[in-house]
Amino acid sequence: MRRREFITLLGGAAAAWPLAARAQQSARPVIGFLHQGAPETNKEFIAAFRQGLRQSGYLEGQNVTLEFHWAEARYDRLPGLAADLVRRPVDVMVAAYLPAALAAKSATGAIPTVFVIGSDPVEVGLVASLNRPTGNVTGIMILHATLGAKRLELLHELAPAANIIALLVNPANRNAEIIIKDVQTAALTLGQKVQTFNISSDRDLEAFFATPMQQRPGALLVSPDTFLQGRRHQLIAWAGRQGVPTMYYQREFVAAGGLISYGPIEKDSFRLAGIYAARILKGEKPASLPVMQPTKFELVINLAAAKALGLDVPTKLLALADEVIE
Repeated sequence: MRRREFITLLGGAAAAWPLAARAQQSARPVIGFLHQGAPETNKEFIAAFRQGLRQSGYLEGQNVTLEFHWAEARYDRLPGLAADLVRRPVDVMVAAYLPAALAAKSATGAIPTVFVIGSDPVEVGLVASLNRPTGNVTGIMILHATLGAKRLELLHELAPAANIIALLVNPANRNAEIIIKDVQTAALTLGQKVQTFNISSDRDLEAFFATPMQQRPGALLVSPDTFLQGRRHQLIAWAGRQGVPTMYYQREFVAAGGLISYGPIEKDSFRLAGIYAARILKGEKPASLPVMQPTKFELVINLAAAKALGLDVPTKLLALADEVIE
């Protein structure tokens, strides 16, 4: 073989290697994850999502690629982030919480989408029905928005002397009105007064923290919201300093030092979302995957926090608790 021919063949082979590598890489399916929060406060949930994928035979970096887009509680960024994932393009989109799910649905009617939301997906127009979603969207409904009354009842049992309850809601959250109505109705039954505080920015939160002592609420109810979740440690620290019994909606608040929480096991919902995403990658259609609902809710109590607040946790409440942190 002539030297020039050899060099030409060698050059062609060398050029083919990166092309082959790129082809192999592009053959790996991509899951686009659209999250309205921030990575720091959602590590446990993302780990649970990866667990669901792993259970189904998918390992990130080996046979699947994950592309995360975080809105950092700035809901106005979601449409642009969703559109970017569509342009990527991704094989499956996963949307965490309602604003992200609505942005994903608006961005594409073709890419299969799996949501994790706290609202009724039929009422908000994400799916036609729970059993037969139709279209390209399905997911997991975690029912956060309808548990306000139950949370208030449990808080009342733990702190019966608190007549005025402060309710923190984010008015930018689409579930805000549902939550307020649910809690206000329960408060009438319990003979309590609920004072609603709209919190959608750090300035709003600082203004609430600066509430004069004489106007301080007897107890606090934190509603489900990505912005409030991102201020978890500030809320827990303030409640401890002010001696205000506080009910949260996620176990993670109580594990970080909060008093009490009641809600679905959210980590399991994200694990199930990972399983659904994997099933779609294997060929199933979203329309054939019914919207899943939680079958278990967990009550978590932090005895150390109760002691610091001078609260005696009723035996009945301890017996109901799924987890007691000492």
